[in-house]
Amino acid sequence: MSKTVSKTAGKAVSKTVDAVRIDKWLWAARFFKTRTLASDAVDNGKVRLNDERTKPARNVKAGDMLAIDNGAGIWEVEVLLLSDTRSAAAIAQTLYRETEESVALRGKLAEDRKFFREPTIEIKGRPTKRDRRLLDKAQS
Repeated sequence: MSKTVSKTAGKAVSKTVDAVRIDKWLWAARFFKTRTLASDAVDNGKVRLNDERTKPARNVKAGDMLAIDNGAGIWEVEVLLLSDTRSAAAIAQTLYRETEESVALRGKLAEDRKFFREPTIEIKGRPTKRDRRLLDKAQS
């Protein structure tokens, strides 16, 4: 049996659970804002359980390895604790351990983004005539 960590009325409460649905765990660990987003990511193959595609109803257990692409980055994590309730970010971070390779890769990508900014990132919506001229000037 594995312990589940949840927060009730400002106090950390633990209960024992054998397994939790993967979409619920991803939501509780704060990789996705809603369970619907977590479920859609699992359906679309953005989440891999032990290097295999899975379904949202599949149970995750302590010790499982997950590869997660949540749009903001790619994570490789080991499940440490189980939770089916969403709580504070500090508690959510205790549910998993990120691999060394994943930390290094995310750090490298963040550094690359810092030095090589996408020119269109500041433009919201359709570019104006001035914005388009600046883009054309930057590309040539």
